[in-house]
Amino acid sequence: MIRIAVAGAGPYVEAAYAQAAGVAYMPLPAPESESPSDLLGRLNGASAPEVLVLDSREDPELCLSLAARFSAEHPDTVLLMIADDAETLGLRAMRAGVKDLVPADADDHQVEQALGSAVQLAEKLTARHAAAHDQEPTGRVITVVSPKGGAGKTTIATNLAVACAVAVPHSTVIVDLDLQFGDVATALNLTPEHFLPDVLQSAASGDTIALKTRLTLHETGLYVVPAPESPAAGDSITSGQISQLLQLLSREFDYVVVDTSPGISDHTLGALDQTTDPLLLTTLSVPGVSGLRKVVDTLSVLQMFTGNYHVVVNFADTSHGVTRKDVNETLGVAVETSIPVSKAAPASLNVGVPLMQAGTRDPLVKALAPLASSLLPDGVDLDRRGRLRERRRTSR
Repeated sequence: MIRIAVAGAGPYVEAAYAQAAGVAYMPLPAPESESPSDLLGRLNGASAPEVLVLDSREDPELCLSLAARFSAEHPDTVLLMIADDAETLGLRAMRAGVKDLVPADADDHQVEQALGSAVQLAEKLTARHAAAHDQEPTGRVITVVSPKGGAGKTTIATNLAVACAVAVPHSTVIVDLDLQFGDVATALNLTPEHFLPDVLQSAASGDTIALKTRLTLHETGLYVVPAPESPAAGDSITSGQISQLLQLLSREFDYVVVDTSPGISDHTLGALDQTTDPLLLTTLSVPGVSGLRKVVDTLSVLQMFTGNYHVVVNFADTSHGVTRKDVNETLGVAVETSIPVSKAAPASLNVGVPLMQAGTRDPLVKALAPLASSLLPDGVDLDRRGRLRERRRTSR
């Protein structure tokens, strides 16, 4: 059943909506803040309603702010707004995610029509979600995790993603999950029109066509989901939204590469919950290796440490007293890839051309090529310059 919640309605308006909604009607008090959780807390633990009607007559600005937050955090809820002056609020309400404005003096028939249209839209969204859940993900999700900053996560993630995209055309998407300071777009020399919050809205609707139109296409054929445009824009993003996005992307792409912020945030855990291949990155330093051991222990406790893990040591300079053997013994798992210091890597970041794209002879490319090849289909292999050695088949 599609549930219809009406927040803050006066007696006359409430009666009209209660009659039109019937048993699906859920009364809510007037909102007191722009936080959706404050309003939903009145539902005694129930999930967000499929249709939410906000009576904006008492405080239009608060309702607009609440609608914008609600649309971002619960994009699968259809929002309506009751207004005294629909023309004045019209454009601002639509930008906040409101699907329809209903005049405060609407008669019973108009109310029934507005709720009927909202219910039809909510049913379509529900059906899309059900269909999406019936389809099992087939793509590999490779999440790059490091306990410390400065380990080269973005360099590794972008080069690995480019390698997969070049080897298997139209197969790969990279998601920048460093919500505050992500720079995947910069590392790829991109100027995006859409960012992670925009993509999440499309993902919530289950509309894969709309989702793909909001991805940024790199010249190598790699699809990109850039980090939020500003740190504040990522504040309302939840780990559940990230998990849902990765589920959908892994149904559409063979490879989903995820760049994360340092440490293990809730958003990173949301990504790891959908990850098939955790890529655990460290440097040859005591703090880095010690921190990665804590990551391994945490993932093991949470049962997120899959058998397809990859331990990668970047800046593998043993002159500072820490060796690959030390890393193996400390982690209790074997290092798969050691990447020597690359003099060309900083310049490649500055110009936005990953070394795997340039096809140059470089220690980073030589070390990453076998790792990328291990992810690719049988018969698809990269040489030490990151170039395709042989391709017997392409992506699905």
